[in-house]
Amino acid sequence: MRFLLIHQIFLSSKDGGGTRHFEFARYAANHGHDFVVIASDVSYLDGRRIETDGRPEMIEGIEVRRTRTLNVINKGFIWRVVAFLGFMVSSVFKALGAGRVDVVMGTSPPIFQAASAWLVSFLRRKPFLLEVRDLWPDFAVDMGVIKNPVIIRLAKRVELFLYARAAHILVNSPAFREYMIDKHRVNPDKITLIPNGVDPAMFDPGDKGEPVREEFGLQGKFIVTYAGAMGPANDIPTIIRAAELMKDDERIHFLLVGDGKDRGKAEALRDELGLTNVTFAGLRSKAQMKAVLGATDACLATLMPIPMFKTVYPNKIFDYLAAGRPVVLGIDGVIREVVESAQAGRFVEPGRPDAIVEAVRAFAADPDACAAMGRSGRAYVEQHFNRIDHARAFVELLERVASPRRG
Repeated sequence: MRFLLIHQIFLSSKDGGGTRHFEFARYAANHGHDFVVIASDVSYLDGRRIETDGRPEMIEGIEVRRTRTLNVINKGFIWRVVAFLGFMVSSVFKALGAGRVDVVMGTSPPIFQAASAWLVSFLRRKPFLLEVRDLWPDFAVDMGVIKNPVIIRLAKRVELFLYARAAHILVNSPAFREYMIDKHRVNPDKITLIPNGVDPAMFDPGDKGEPVREEFGLQGKFIVTYAGAMGPANDIPTIIRAAELMKDDERIHFLLVGDGKDRGKAEALRDELGLTNVTFAGLRSKAQMKAVLGATDACLATLMPIPMFKTVYPNKIFDYLAAGRPVVLGIDGVIREVVESAQAGRFVEPGRPDAIVEAVRAFAADPDACAAMGRSGRAYVEQHFNRIDHARAFVELLERVASPRRG
């Protein structure tokens, strides 16, 4: 079979960020299917232009076709919407020239590319698989990004339109499935949960990451690492404020790995406060994260304290657990249930720097407890959140979605 995914922000193992779709597509390609991805030629994470000659690129068996996109991702909300709309249009034309397909898949957010996938499926008369990775527009409304009631109503109509037109819906968090069933009365049989997870083989709990420690001059430090996007939702200022409360403790150092539109603001806050215990390491590829997390003593995850974020399964948590590192979790909800079931970390109330400080100090004072939590977390994701098992389920889902239209 031949599957088509429209995904503006498609990332491979050479890139920084979540690689769920890359790993799923690679598995499909390795098991006899053709997998085509329509992607942007601009990195959403750092605004870098990806050089392309217009011809398809093969990445570990995946056919990636990039379409020209405005390089305005980090110039503000309005410009990001312009870039999304531009890709929405150009991706349709690129997809229509990608040869035959059996299933067209769209992933949201941004919701614009999901609309593109629906249109391609409609024009090609092929099944449309909708993946929901965030509950948009509810997240944007809760964060205050969208305030205009007319735009909110329009966005809700688009959301419900796509739910209705999808042959099937894929979600990555159990709370998303419950939300759709309870709030929008979506048929439960129409929704499949394949949660975020991790390939445990990509991480080694025994790795000490000495090259990373040497790179930043952090030998002998207790390193607390945040690894991921640095946007408004990620609440990086709370981490900086926690570091400020610990600035006199020379043992502990905060390492922030990743990029995003708020990185500059976070660096400016660190400099304004005169902190020497915070290092921004920049964007690192998925392949490099093994060494980064190896150098780490405890991992940190934060999100803004808004109700909708209780529904998410952040990718970074599963990487942390696979690396065998204890987690300071500043996110409530379903991901808290995972970390506590795994006995792999400590929950702290979102938005509270003092709670982060208390947890970090407790971890730094008890290395044996940290090691035990790391082992427990690793074993838990191997059993319950193994990306290989998820990739197999993904391909089986694509085959089921395609089968009613075959022939």
